[in-house]
Amino acid sequence: MAVKPIPEGYNTFTPYFVVEGATDFIEFLKKAFGAEEMYRFPAPGGKLGHAELRVGSSVLMLADTTPDYPASRMNAYLYVPDVDATYKKAVAAGGQSKREPANQFYGDRVGTVVDRWGNTWSIGTHVEDVAPDEMERRMKAQKK
Repeated sequence: MAVKPIPEGYNTFTPYFVVEGATDFIEFLKKAFGAEEMYRFPAPGGKLGHAELRVGSSVLMLADTTPDYPASRMNAYLYVPDVDATYKKAVAAGGQSKREPANQFYGDRVGTVVDRWGNTWSIGTHVEDVAPDEMERRMKAQKK
């Protein structure tokens, strides 16, 4: 039987976070977004060598920093069933509010938080299907 090039349950694009304090980052992800830990393994010196978590239907990977892999920040867009509830959880878990949830011209309701590692999380719920021409009209009207 041939091995699949993309493992079962994974997507083609998988974010990989490198942070200082990966164990605390995992706890933030669990509290803020309901992340489920799949596994983790340690690295020398008490650091986290690698971990994988499932958030909704996606997997994300993470590790502690090393001399070869310094911390890097990421901007992530996370679709959830209830943006308002998830936004509140993310703030309660230590995220800093950047933008409270509001309906956007492109059909999503979105709120944004920044975690203590500097990652920006745009949390969205799709609330309306908007055709590209209507989206463009709304965007232009917003700028007036």
